[in-house]
Amino acid sequence: MNDYVFTPAYLQLPPGILADKVREAEEILKECNLCPRQCEVDRTSGEKGFCKTGDKPFISSYGSHFGEERPLVGKFGSGTIFMGHCNLGCIFCQNYSISHIGEGVEMSFEKLADVMLSLQQEGCHNINLVTPTHQMPMLLRAILVASEKGLKLPIVYNCGGYESLHALEILDGIVDIYMPDFKYMDPAMGLMYTEAEGYPEAAKTALKEMHRQVGDLLIDKRGIALRGLLVRHLVLPGGIAGTAGAVKFIAEDISKNTYINIMDQYHPCFKASDNPPLDRRITTQEYAEAIELAEKAGLTRIDGMTV
Repeated sequence: MNDYVFTPAYLQLPPGILADKVREAEEILKECNLCPRQCEVDRTSGEKGFCKTGDKPFISSYGSHFGEERPLVGKFGSGTIFMGHCNLGCIFCQNYSISHIGEGVEMSFEKLADVMLSLQQEGCHNINLVTPTHQMPMLLRAILVASEKGLKLPIVYNCGGYESLHALEILDGIVDIYMPDFKYMDPAMGLMYTEAEGYPEAAKTALKEMHRQVGDLLIDKRGIALRGLLVRHLVLPGGIAGTAGAVKFIAEDISKNTYINIMDQYHPCFKASDNPPLDRRITTQEYAEAIELAEKAGLTRIDGMTV
């Protein structure tokens, strides 16, 4: 691993640009519109919007993780950092104690930078920022500090897909691997189950911008992802996720060479039991149909089936 040379995007920026981007991102917090909710609260003065988060890093946990997609995990694991809280309100959230209840602790930028460096020291292949959208400015400052101390791993932006185009434009040249969810094709489903108005259009715009920045997923000879777009689509009971439309959009509007994880691990959590058909797991047939739809759309890089 140590004899393979890769330079992440943030280390290729001209001098001073990363610091400029950090300051631009932090300005957003004064009238927050980091995501499509546009709460417009001043998070620098203690106000909190939907995500219930201030202007300091709020971290739930971190460590080497082996449950992610194969190109992220490799031999030494993905260096995951789980953020507390979320900009989405999924009633079936499988990490609800973190996203809804807010398990975690406030952390200094210096401490978070040291966490990133410790994950690098452990041999992790990347820094995987889980649910980063509402904490993007804080994460950028920590990356700036860590980069000055020797961080040189790819940054994975592991988000819910409900992103602001302006925020993504700031991230251009910083993020190496975008890993968004693509949850719904029907706006009514996004509003009903995730409290996210206009989710499909926001996610489509986000995926297009992400792909413009980093392109298709690039995987090296070791099977490790270095740069590019990796999309997650969780199959939900009763066709709630709109898989047919989702894979069609990805194949036709993004790239047929998109690396996609069509996930079968849904199980009822949080408030799902009170909201059928979310009160049950998906069937074998539902998952098989989802894979078939992806293949018919022309997608060939399906996690678990091909690299």
